[in-house]
Amino acid sequence: MSNVIKSRKAAVIGCGFVGSATAFTLMQSKLFSELVLLDVNREKADGEAIDISHGVPFAAPMKIYAGDYDDVADAAIIIVTAGANQKPDETRLDLVHRNVEIYKSIIPEIASRNFGGILLIVSNPVDILTYVALRLSGLPENRVIGSGTVLDTARMKYALGEHLRVDSRSVHSYIVGEHGDSEIAVLSSTNISGIPLDTFCEMRGYDNPKMELDEIAESVKNSAYDIIAKKQATYYGIAMSVRRICACIIRNERSILPVSSMMHGEYGIRDITLSMPAVLGLDGVETHVPISLNEDETTRLIQSAEILKGIAEGLEL
Repeated sequence: MSNVIKSRKAAVIGCGFVGSATAFTLMQSKLFSELVLLDVNREKADGEAIDISHGVPFAAPMKIYAGDYDDVADAAIIIVTAGANQKPDETRLDLVHRNVEIYKSIIPEIASRNFGGILLIVSNPVDILTYVALRLSGLPENRVIGSGTVLDTARMKYALGEHLRVDSRSVHSYIVGEHGDSEIAVLSSTNISGIPLDTFCEMRGYDNPKMELDEIAESVKNSAYDIIAKKQATYYGIAMSVRRICACIIRNERSILPVSSMMHGEYGIRDITLSMPAVLGLDGVETHVPISLNEDETTRLIQSAEILKGIAEGLEL
């Protein structure tokens, strides 16, 4: 029988750059009243908890502390950011075997405590590790989700907003597939407050926008490499993405976000986790949302799934 969860309690496992930035954004969010931090280095977790706690007077009452696996069993959401960092010139998929081994030490600890909440995977490669967490935990599929392409989609909206000189919140677009080199920017159905992308480009005086849009999509795909080359890690954008996902779950918003979850035949893809827009609420993923893809985008999505599936099939779980 699953533990009774505390609806306003979250846990972050892994207190590196991403985990610490995530904890900081969650403290500011006022979504939770209790936050427990875990790290293989307990002193590091304790230091981060103390430091972040000193911002509580500027936010809202919140208990933030370092803990162990017994402390996370009743959390509404466990956020796993633990893992090796992506190095310059290293792809997210290059991380897979190192981080799968780390997950073999983390996920069974969670599962053995009859965890009843949502397991949110953030470590890279996030699609593969979501699959690994699902297999190792035995939790229902709707409750094991990855942060997926929520960040990539935000990057795309920001870049398009800058290009079109419009508020990025008015840009409606998705990046789907792998959170990585085979991701697909769904430009064919992108719109700006209901106005098709091509039409809006014409409004802004771009006569032949395809080349520029393709360049934007490519720059978004490579943005992590650029940031890592300059500052060794990316963490603010993904921390804000995690905050958004948590808000969606805790508030039962049923918003549509491109999280990573198990596919069951959509576009002919099954038995692998990747990012597609999904209705997200208190119970995790409710359902995938079919979006309009053109022929090229569909082909590339299937290819992305095959890449991920090939790696997943080679893992010893």
